[in-house]
Amino acid sequence: MSHTTEELNSQPDCWTQAATEATRHAHALPAPGERVAIVGCGTSYFMAQAAAVLRESAGHGETDAFAASEFPHGRSYDRVLALTRSGTTTEVLDLLGELKGHVRTAAITADPGTPVAEAADDLVVLDFADERSVVQTRFATSALTLLRAHLGLHTDAVVADARTALSAPLPPALVECAQFTFLGRGWTVGLASEAGLKMREASLSWTEAYPAMEYRHGPISITTRTTATWMFGRAPAGLAEQVGATGGLWIQGTLDPLAELVRAQRLAVAVAVARGLDPDRPRHLTRSVILTPSGEE
Repeated sequence: MSHTTEELNSQPDCWTQAATEATRHAHALPAPGERVAIVGCGTSYFMAQAAAVLRESAGHGETDAFAASEFPHGRSYDRVLALTRSGTTTEVLDLLGELKGHVRTAAITADPGTPVAEAADDLVVLDFADERSVVQTRFATSALTLLRAHLGLHTDAVVADARTALSAPLPPALVECAQFTFLGRGWTVGLASEAGLKMREASLSWTEAYPAMEYRHGPISITTRTTATWMFGRAPAGLAEQVGATGGLWIQGTLDPLAELVRAQRLAVAVAVARGLDPDRPRHLTRSVILTPSGEE
């Protein structure tokens, strides 16, 4: 069993523990009414997008999400929250250093013995969700679970859905598809983007992700009989039928969207294995992007 598979299978237990940590770490997490930016890179950026929509939709205050390298320094925030599994990502550390003394910062990480511990004002450590794999699964979803619990949006049903996502067979013919499109609405747009990233990282698949209502505005033109279109959450009226008319395979997510992401993670591993690839050794990737002063790894 690959590290990636072992770690993605552990997610229900990790989510349960992450949810119990929310109260203990409340001081480090955004308070209601604060104007907040959530930042990250790669997978963490997509989790930031999901968390930002959840927080603002729940009425806790204006919340933006940015790739750490694209943070708008001209804007004013009460708190900046960084998501970083390794605690060593250059763009995140550079941003936290620039914000030091100007705005309250916090970081959610898997490893407290890394530079982020000094760079952020507050630290949340989810070491039980740390990973050996390059491809992120359980840390990212555990961090989002922590934030959902902090907002009062996590339930035991989410964990139950994750167990279903791990045990139920993947839809027939899905692994044989040549192209995968993931769609979301609201907070699940970030999850759709993350599902696409998992497929690219682990299986070198041709994947795309869009807000669901945008799919009609051009992207549907690529859909063929070898395309799978996977909806995270409730689909716009008529979209399933339009995709079906192209001959493409429509997958309607029926579980909690975070559990649907677990199914997409499983698909990424299954496609990798079917193509003779090792999901633990993704091409051209490392566990953390650490840049030299010249901008080179």
